[in-house]
Amino acid sequence: MTSRNNKERREVRLRVAEASQRDIGRGKVRIPPEIMSKLGVTVGDVVEIIGRRRTAAVVWPTHAEDQGMDIIRMDGITRKNAGVSIGDRVIVRKAIVKPAQTVKLAPASIQLTVDSNFVNYIRRRLLDYPLTEGDYIQIPVLGQPIPFVVVKTRPSGVVIVTEDTEIIVFEKPVEIGKLPRVTYDDIGDLEEAKQRIREMVEL
Repeated sequence: MTSRNNKERREVRLRVAEASQRDIGRGKVRIPPEIMSKLGVTVGDVVEIIGRRRTAAVVWPTHAEDQGMDIIRMDGITRKNAGVSIGDRVIVRKAIVKPAQTVKLAPASIQLTVDSNFVNYIRRRLLDYPLTEGDYIQIPVLGQPIPFVVVKTRPSGVVIVTEDTEIIVFEKPVEIGKLPRVTYDDIGDLEEAKQRIREMVEL
C-alpha cells in the first residue's frame, strides 16, 4: 500500500478482493479499519475508487480476518464501474460528495414503461446512494434486478440521491455504443458469471 496527501485528501492503493455474499448489490465496499483511519473516513462515508474509471461507494470496515491486509472488498457491479477485476490495484480516497440535483437513468437492456410512481420508486431505492456518470446499477423491480446506466448527473462528480433529487428515467435502453466501455469488460470471466448468479440470488 502507498499513501499520499493530494489537495488535503489522503489516497491509498489497495488490491481488489471479492465481496462477501451479504454485501453484494448494496453499493458498499470494505477496507481495513486502520486504512479507514488513514483516509479519515468512518462507517457510512463515501469513498472514491479510481481504476480504469472512477466510481464511488459507501465504506465499511473489513472483518477481523482481513486485518493487516491492503485490500478493498467490492462486488462485481462496483468492480465493473471501476473498470477492474479481482487482484487489480485501485486508488481509494475520501470522496467529495454533492447532493444530486438531477440524475438521468436509462435501462441497459430492456424498454420500460415509465410513470411517476415508477420514478418515485426508483428515487426511494437510490436514496443516499452514491453515483457517478457512467455507473451501472441494478434496481429490483417486481423481484427481478433491472440494470440501469447513470447517463448524466447534475452536478457532475460523486453525487448522493436525496428526497429533492429530480430523477429522470428514459424508457428506451441506452445505445450500446454509448454505454461505458467497462460495462462490457470481462463478460466471459467465470468469476464474474458466478458473482452475477450470487447477485441475482441475493436480490
